[in-house]
Amino acid sequence: MSRAEHPSRRTVLAAAVGAAVASGTGPAAADTTTVADVADSDRGPALTPTVDNHAWTTYADWCRGAAQGTRAVPGPRPGLVIGTALGSVDYTDPHTGRTAAWEYATWTSPVHTLSVPATETIASWNADTPAGTWIQVELHGTYSDGTDTPWYVMGRWAAGDQDIKRTSVDDQKDGRSAVWTDTFAIDDATTGLRLTSYRLRLTLYRKPGTELTPTVWRLGAMGSDVPDRFTVPASTPGLAQELIVPRYSQEIHIGQYPEYDNGGEAWCSPTSSQMIIEYWGGRLTPEQLAWVDPAYADPQVDNAARFTYDHQYQGCGNWPFNAAYAATYQDLQGVVTRLGSLTDLETLIAAGIPAITSQSFLGSELTGAGYGTAGHLMTVIGFTADGDVIANDPFSPSDPAVRRVYKRREFENIWLRTKRYNASGKLSSGTGGVCYLYFPAHPTARQRAALAAVGVR
Repeated sequence: MSRAEHPSRRTVLAAAVGAAVASGTGPAAADTTTVADVADSDRGPALTPTVDNHAWTTYADWCRGAAQGTRAVPGPRPGLVIGTALGSVDYTDPHTGRTAAWEYATWTSPVHTLSVPATETIASWNADTPAGTWIQVELHGTYSDGTDTPWYVMGRWAAGDQDIKRTSVDDQKDGRSAVWTDTFAIDDATTGLRLTSYRLRLTLYRKPGTELTPTVWRLGAMGSDVPDRFTVPASTPGLAQELIVPRYSQEIHIGQYPEYDNGGEAWCSPTSSQMIIEYWGGRLTPEQLAWVDPAYADPQVDNAARFTYDHQYQGCGNWPFNAAYAATYQDLQGVVTRLGSLTDLETLIAAGIPAITSQSFLGSELTGAGYGTAGHLMTVIGFTADGDVIANDPFSPSDPAVRRVYKRREFENIWLRTKRYNASGKLSSGTGGVCYLYFPAHPTARQRAALAAVGVR
């Protein structure tokens, strides 16, 4: 249960991505049982690709963009920083009313032509923003009729919350498309209008007169387009493996920190994020957690809620903000994408990569859940010998109760469909295979192959 599925958000598209890779053992954190061959191309129906996932991450990538005051930096994790600021601008924070001057520099990506002309596009970024710095990400695209979108703000982001309040921007539209929290969406896909290409623009800000700079390591976007559907084809089980992922309940946080949406049902996204961050070894120091009431269990979940919170959306369910939060931990990357089948999840699990999935369902549609939801995030950590889904479901009364097993056919349908009927019997949208993936900044060859197989590079 999350504000991630707020009615203003358009989430009606699903992904169907590339073939799986050969299975094997995961990283040291994974507990591997019997692993089937997940490279079998006959395990699922062949679907037309419906996702284009592109990112700029290399030194050569950063050098190819149009830099105004920014410079590319090489190294084990190439990035983009402020070189010489272009000047200074005033920014009035809409959530505090404070106006401050900020030096700035920009970088604009080359035009990326979508292999899948899109009805929906979601940006992702990974960055370090020391105190006194922040970034803005914008998208500008070309429609299939040759006309252009405005420059849309996809997020104003900082890892902390003392300089600006992390925020999405409402009321961005041009009569043919709009931005709904974190998602660019064509207003009426039935007209045939699509987004065929886009550029992303980064603006890096710092306090005037300082040498501070953000560092951006990854910038990209996922465009997608699939037909509306109430059901999806069944996939064939091919993996029996479970990863050992920490278990955290969102429900033990009910009523905590109303300024970050009050815990409980609203915190499924940061709770899921924290589980996978810690699976990869991400830890917080006592000093970083000192702000949390010492009476609260699992204070790292409170921390995740605070630092994923979108002050415009008034919730912790902004998808790119969660991915960006994960990447604030050393040597982690985070992206938002869409997958096309449980076979894709098996490909990732076989390489030791758990995933956070977004789904909505009635109580009767997911056996054993014991609840229904208009939108909820949970962590897929493996598959049983029968192919059923093993999930760390944060909507559980305690940490030990978080591990659940859900029927394969039920899970894949509630996750991958784009249309459904809600508890009132009204037509509603499905989440269409939305997934957060967190993985090492320097993945192993097996992990790279698995990520590439599901369209992430």
